[in-house]
This record gives sequence, C-alpha cells and structure tokens, in this order.
Amino acid sequence: MAKVPAAVVAAGGLVGGYGVARWTRRRELGGVVLAAAGAAAAQQWKRQAGGKAAGALTATYVAAFAGSHPLAKKVGAWPAVLGVAGAVALASWAVSDRRG
Repeated sequence: MAKVPAAVVAAGGLVGGYGVARWTRRRELGGVVLAAAGAAAAQQWKRQAGGKAAGALTATYVAAFAGSHPLAKKVGAWPAVLGVAGAVALASWAVSDRRG
C-alpha cells in the first residue's frame, strides 16, 4: 500500500478539521480531526526526519492553526485555512517528505 506523504496528512488535517467544524457546527469534532491528523503527521516526521524536525514541524502545524484565525479576519476563512495548509505542506515536504 502506498504511503500518504506527511505533507498531505498535515494539510488535510487543517482543511478537514475546519471543514468538519464548519459543516457539523461542532468545533470539538473539528478539533479531533485536527489533532488526529497532526499526531499522524508528527509520527511520520519523526520517522523520516528525526525528533528535532518533527518538533519544529509540529510547532509549525500548531502555529498555522492559530495563525489562521486572525488571517481569516483579513482574507476570509477558507482562503486563510487553505493558505496555512499550503504553507505547512510546503514546510513538511522541504524538511521531511522529500527525504523519504
């Protein structure tokens, strides 16, 4: 079975978490998706690039989630979420996925 790149998992967690929260109107369900995808991506980052890189990418993931909120006030919710998801995916690819 082909492995899903961590960049896709992380970006999917940000987009999917927001989508679930918005469509169900249950923020905690979105949080579950966000956390599960973040944990899965962190495991891959650690396996592919080591603990330091995994820590940095996990911090990037959390910062992207937090940063999407004020950014959404300026550009809208979906553009903010898609923008930070793209940034996290790019960081993941650069630090971890292209090695593996």
